[in-house]
Amino acid sequence: MDKTVAIVGAGLAGSEAALQLADRGFHVRLFEMRPIRETPVHKTSLCGELVCSNSLKSTKMESAAGMLKEELAALGSHLYEIALECSVPAGGALAVDRDGFARTVTARIEESPLIELVRSEVQSLDEAACGAAAVVLATGPLTSDALSDSLQEHLGCEQLSFYDAAAPIVMADSLNLDVVFRQSRYDKDNGSQLGGDYLNAPFDKEGYGRFIDALVNAKRHVAHEFESHELFQACQPIEEIARKGADAPRFGPLKPVGLTDPRTGKRPWAVVQLRAENREGSAYNLVGFQTNLTFAEQQRVFRMIPGLEQAEFARFGVMHRNTFVDAPRVLDAHLRFKGAAFERLGIPVFAAGQLAGTEGYSEAIRSGLHAALEATACLRGIEAPALPSECAFGSLLAYATDPQTVDYQPMHVNFGIMKPLENSPRSKAQRYAAYAERGKEALGIYMRDLRQCGLIEVASS
Repeated sequence: MDKTVAIVGAGLAGSEAALQLADRGFHVRLFEMRPIRETPVHKTSLCGELVCSNSLKSTKMESAAGMLKEELAALGSHLYEIALECSVPAGGALAVDRDGFARTVTARIEESPLIELVRSEVQSLDEAACGAAAVVLATGPLTSDALSDSLQEHLGCEQLSFYDAAAPIVMADSLNLDVVFRQSRYDKDNGSQLGGDYLNAPFDKEGYGRFIDALVNAKRHVAHEFESHELFQACQPIEEIARKGADAPRFGPLKPVGLTDPRTGKRPWAVVQLRAENREGSAYNLVGFQTNLTFAEQQRVFRMIPGLEQAEFARFGVMHRNTFVDAPRVLDAHLRFKGAAFERLGIPVFAAGQLAGTEGYSEAIRSGLHAALEATACLRGIEAPALPSECAFGSLLAYATDPQTVDYQPMHVNFGIMKPLENSPRSKAQRYAAYAERGKEALGIYMRDLRQCGLIEVASS
């Protein structure tokens, strides 16, 4: 097709959308401001760079995250395929070698004859729309000030933002393996030949108390006290969790359940888990340790963790602004912006990724795929089938675009936002399995409808 779609932002959502639209014959102009304009958290100019954790969460079908991955696989997600290629051991989760993942995503985009990767900052919606038949905004949590201002002018409402936090990474060879032990919870290592996919740093009661005291009194980058609504609940800094009570971390990210310290034969008082960042296992992410502490304080306090006394930091934790739109008010179920100001542009404008109010890596990929399907349908003059709310992303889309949703913050897929089951089983395991089975059936119907209207190819026999 001769039509061009402009995509702003080459993160997870934008990269997936670009590859999907190219599959469907559209010319894609993919704008990425890095390295012309850097951000506080990105380290490279690669497409699809992961800036927080390297985990795409659970692969278990009987989980909301696993249901979402089932959708990605069924719909032919490029980035999900790449994630599988670049995976590293992480128990029941899908984690990736972040450098290998981003390099592969970038290579796929640069190899496509229909995608033009433009290294330039887009400062306005008018600029993005110039010469395009449709626009997909996928600028993520660090949307530039200029584009944010332009977007706000079109929205006619107050811009929303919160602070998001990323965990530090330590070098494996700087850990004390006489203290840190390898084990997955309840010994579920999913076939790992190394005895478990996580490293575990065990606290006793006294050491944990000293650590918590140091943590809550450490110096932070942002001086003022955060009100709870200013911090996104899914990425609470570890020091803010500790401020809620000394035991809060050990009932949260530092919970010791299902783990046994081989030195004592007993369950530790609390445990810091470390997850591999790359295939080689040369660097590890401190799971759940998003933080706003100064770099010097991170070194001092986090070296109080048993086995991390000499830890060498490959990356310190950081905290940054996250910008998103008030999706229930400004987006429809197609992820298309509503309002007269957008209509005056004369072309459809879609949102994807965290800017649209979805939280999570897999969710960002899926929203980019969904925006590509919706843009394709719009430009072909056909009606895209409605995504059932029984599907994982369907439930998230219904929540994010429901005008009844108030005090909106970005959300990840979870059973709490899904349509209740009829005759719900009492057992949690059976209930989750029922959600998964219902979602699988709904996905099958959605896939059939997509094939019938030509939005996905019919598999050859």
